[in-house]
Amino acid sequence: MTHPLRVRSFRLLFLSRTVSGLGDAVVPVALALAVLRATGSTGSLALVLACALVPRLLLLPLGGVVADRFHAQRVAVTTDLVRCAAQLVVGVQLLADAPSLTHVAVAAAVGGAASAFAIPTAAPLVAGTVEADGRQRANALLGVTANASRLAGPALAGLLIWAAGPGWAFVLDGISFAVSALLVAAIRVRHVPVPHRSLGTDLVRGWREVRARDWYWTSLVGHGVWNGAAAVLMTLGPAVAVDRLGGEGVWVLMLQGGAVGMLAGSLAAGRFQPRRPVLVGNLALATYAVPLALLAAAAPAPAVIAAYCLALTALGFLNPIWETVVQGQFAPEVLARVTSYDWLMSLGAMPIGYAVAPLAAGAWGASAPLAGAALLVALACAGTAAVPGVRRLAWPAAPTPERAEATVG
Repeated sequence: MTHPLRVRSFRLLFLSRTVSGLGDAVVPVALALAVLRATGSTGSLALVLACALVPRLLLLPLGGVVADRFHAQRVAVTTDLVRCAAQLVVGVQLLADAPSLTHVAVAAAVGGAASAFAIPTAAPLVAGTVEADGRQRANALLGVTANASRLAGPALAGLLIWAAGPGWAFVLDGISFAVSALLVAAIRVRHVPVPHRSLGTDLVRGWREVRARDWYWTSLVGHGVWNGAAAVLMTLGPAVAVDRLGGEGVWVLMLQGGAVGMLAGSLAAGRFQPRRPVLVGNLALATYAVPLALLAAAAPAPAVIAAYCLALTALGFLNPIWETVVQGQFAPEVLARVTSYDWLMSLGAMPIGYAVAPLAAGAWGASAPLAGAALLVALACAGTAAVPGVRRLAWPAAPTPERAEATVG
């Protein structure tokens, strides 16, 4: 088996994801500080975040259709350039003496819409540049660089903000998207032409592919519940850590432990092939119930930190394994569409968690929604073991006949 990084096209893809991932990793810290500095309002920050999230959710299914129909490589290059422009606009606004919140919000909406078309291109780009026997390692490498960027991003953001101001973080992100576009444009990607049908027909075809596989749609339900529970933890966890576990340092250590766990899980995913990959991955995800339950019980800080680290290690391990299985089990011509539904269910659950958590905490205290989220995660993720397709799906994924018809473009 040729190592994926010896393949020129994947090497360029890996570099593009590394550059853009590091640029993206500095943005959350910079955005929060910049908006709060300019307005002093958490409501303004929530508005900007919503402007980025809502178009992404609404347009994800359409993004999957476009990535399948018009070649994922072209869509990826175009969306990188659009996001480059959006981030540069935000950067210029934040470098001004009186930044316009309206301009920042509009740029965030444009960037969010572009990301809805960019996200579904990830799986077709990997499947189109790496042969089936190398995809697990390729997906693990992409997971490693993404998680390493998340680990280094806050520190880099802090350095940029201290040295030059938050606006330069967005300028850096814009430049990273421009570099990414150039790298992706140089890739040679196998592409399966998709017959031109109506938009509605393409959307329905993608949904039928999802529904036809019980291991897939039931896992998506579990993954969606996991993300909703993660939103509950991120909303209520800081307050529990500060009030009941020992202070802000506990929360920082918990997040850093989770980031290290994600990186370790991605490294492990490149080396181990579970015989029942979806079953093992979903059972591993169920371990997220442990830190939720420990937070609900205000357990000792070391136990909570260790449990969170292990749960995020499971997530880091699952992601590359899951992506490899999906790339092997679905025909290339529908890959972007089915992954767009995956992202839609995962991202769509998070706003529900953000909205429900404070309401439930106000009514019954923080322990109740944390314990409820723990129970839901355990049931939804571990419960997929009762699904025949989850139990039977074996490694390696069976290649699809359509792949033999792939062309280079």
